[in-house]
Amino acid sequence: MVKLSVMQMCSEPNVENNLAYIEQQLSGLKIADEHIVVLPECCLFFGGKDADQLALAKETAPDNSLVAELAAIAKKYQIILVAGSIPLLTEEGDKFTNSCCVFSSTGEQIGRYDKLHLFDVVVDDAEKNYFESRYTQAGKETKVLPVTQNINLGLTICYDLRFPELFRSLTSQGANVITVPSAFTKVTGEAHWQVLLQSRAIENQVYIVAAGQSGTHASGRETWGHSMIISPWGEVLTNLADQNGCATATFSLENLKKVQQSMPVRAHNQFITKLK
Repeated sequence: MVKLSVMQMCSEPNVENNLAYIEQQLSGLKIADEHIVVLPECCLFFGGKDADQLALAKETAPDNSLVAELAAIAKKYQIILVAGSIPLLTEEGDKFTNSCCVFSSTGEQIGRYDKLHLFDVVVDDAEKNYFESRYTQAGKETKVLPVTQNINLGLTICYDLRFPELFRSLTSQGANVITVPSAFTKVTGEAHWQVLLQSRAIENQVYIVAAGQSGTHASGRETWGHSMIISPWGEVLTNLADQNGCATATFSLENLKKVQQSMPVRAHNQFITKLK
């Protein structure tokens, strides 16, 4: 039996405080033999200026300390850890990638995905403007990882949720669980978060595991929360609303196959292309 968990956070611009919160939550979580835990986007540093993320990436690049800390947590609690996203310095050194790193229960880094779609928008909230590309370099490839005998994990981050082509590509590569670590704004989250998550689950017939930031952060930015796990049929299996903490659901291969067989949309789809 594989368990899927989301951790909802109100991350600070302080790595040590966020690491302490993650450990606190994991220490109270009933860990299954095979257990995938998903953290939010910017899990180790959030609520400061984007330039501070770049400074953190530069500071931690020499010893890769952010990755090392997360690897140690995965090993300590014997979980498959989908570490939301952290800033990793590019080779040029002038930007960082918004990177989701995945660790095995032995603490080995088994995969990494750099966010493809960057959030450059105008939103009617306290921030008004978001220009992620100012300091962030977009990723260049998709990522699907075999993490258990029955689970192929597709990786996305936040704004990627609005691009169904990415989710179709991940599914075509064999993903049956897709993770969505996020920091959706309160305005866009309230309007679109749940309907987008359910749509991606239904149209691709996969489990969606979406962990979000929630609350008012040090910069005044408000995030929506409502971390949830959604079945291939579109059912909300668990929803944290605006409270921080962890929520868990069970992955069922039997249910997954039942949905795919009863509604064989993949076989009927006249527009399938092998997106890579």
